[in-house]
Amino acid sequence: MTLQQLYYAITIAESGSLNKAAQILYIAQPSLTSSMQELEKELGISIFNRSGRGVTPTADGVEFLQHAKQLYSQYEMIAEKYGNPGNIKKKFGVSTQHYSFAVKAFVELVKSFDTAHYEFAIRETRTKDVINDVASLKSEIGILYLSDFNRAAISKLLRTAGLEFHHLIQCKAYVYLWKGHPLAKRRSIRFEELTAYPCLSFEQGDTSSFYFAEEILSTAEYIRTIKANDRATVLNLMIGLNGYTLCSGIICEELNGDDYLAVPFEADSVGENSTMEIGYIIRQNNILSDIGEKYIEEIGKYLQAEA
Repeated sequence: MTLQQLYYAITIAESGSLNKAAQILYIAQPSLTSSMQELEKELGISIFNRSGRGVTPTADGVEFLQHAKQLYSQYEMIAEKYGNPGNIKKKFGVSTQHYSFAVKAFVELVKSFDTAHYEFAIRETRTKDVINDVASLKSEIGILYLSDFNRAAISKLLRTAGLEFHHLIQCKAYVYLWKGHPLAKRRSIRFEELTAYPCLSFEQGDTSSFYFAEEILSTAEYIRTIKANDRATVLNLMIGLNGYTLCSGIICEELNGDDYLAVPFEADSVGENSTMEIGYIIRQNNILSDIGEKYIEEIGKYLQAEA
């Protein structure tokens, strides 16, 4: 088994076609097929199901490809640190819950690199997808939060996926709303004062649980709730419907505009567990790439400035 064969298998899986993979790899399809047959014979498994519609990983193939991606990713990181930088076009991806500071840090990161020589990706997505993206090496780093309520459940999921959580900041909950909201001038806001307004939350999928919610106090009895898929829609609903959401209070005016503000959430019997620990997840025992280290550094600088 060679690194080249691992790369071939990963490319086939991503393209879903031997023909497309051969074009991407600039090799003849018979040579690619022969290489995969040799690999399957050596491993004693079938990696792909082949049909007229293309190729799909077998059950054994899915498991093998997960390990192959991890191994090849580590090879790329080692090559980046110690090899010839011109040999590999470096890749870096982040998956995050809907945090503007994560996007802001990503913007500052990309500014410091020549994008002609790098492939960057940032994915604002659902909590479960953040975990899956890092576990499958689609992203090197994931950004999410833990609380007294979700910590046990999320930590178990991370351990099962071979991931580890690293602390970034501890913060109290804030009510995020637009400046024209009737409660915008309050020094603090209690849960009972929010009952007349819709709580805006990010949709987590049909099979989601309370533990995946991005909004703290997800088990509270919200009389009015509206779900959305992206941050821009949530911001529009704040203005159009006087909606609100509970967040970390770390907001980026440069990206979201200055029409919004965060008012401290006043802890009471409902919000007594309203502390959030925001951090990043990576694969266990993983070596962060130079770009990954730089991204965490940019987040740290931004959070320190906002603290």
